[in-house]
Amino acid sequence: MTVQELIDKGVFEVINVGDNLGKVITKPFCCDLLSIAMGKAPADSAWVTVMGNINTLAVAALTDIACIILAEGAVLDVPALNKAKVQNITVLSTDKPIFDTSLMVYEMIHASDNL
Repeated sequence: MTVQELIDKGVFEVINVGDNLGKVITKPFCCDLLSIAMGKAPADSAWVTVMGNINTLAVAALTDIACIILAEGAVLDVPALNKAKVQNITVLSTDKPIFDTSLMVYEMIHASDNL
């Protein structure tokens, strides 16, 4: 499933659309500790987190994730939103818990694999 296909599902609010809409999402990744995410976030993953600050965008750029999904109603602060726009990082959001969000992404990825 690509980032664009995830957006097209309409289950997440779109905060920022990046320039990697054709990137294939390989798996969800859950982590709210930025130092761990920096070392362990798989490239091409959908990173589910509640961290909506500028450091989250820096980690996303360094790890080459497919997109960020802010869970639990978390929002980007203004500097982070501006950085997402400048760096063309796709950021989505939901009020759902982190686990539920990750499970939804996992199921959508595998449903598209079985088509």
